[in-house]
Amino acid sequence: MITHTMIVSFDQPLPDSELDQYLSDIKQAMLATRFAESVQTRRHLPIPGEDAIPALIATAIVQVTLADLDTLAKSFTAPELHEVIERWQARHSYRVAWANHESLS
Repeated sequence: MITHTMIVSFDQPLPDSELDQYLSDIKQAMLATRFAESVQTRRHLPIPGEDAIPALIATAIVQVTLADLDTLAKSFTAPELHEVIERWQARHSYRVAWANHESLS
């Protein structure tokens, strides 16, 4: 098993309802590929002053568990996932950093 952890950073703050919808949409798209074994999403918990740090600061975290790296690579080709990414990028600009790793627990 491997975990694909995405750090999603929207360029502008989103209303809570919009962020909730993004997290729901990305989770459903990953599950619809049938490659993901599980998908967890969470909001970033900000601390005072972090916006002064010159780093990519998350808006949200998406963590996907998959069987292996080949399965992850296949998931990247799924049309369901591309449709959601393109739709959200057209509405709200965001960047993503990610790490592929074995379970941390």
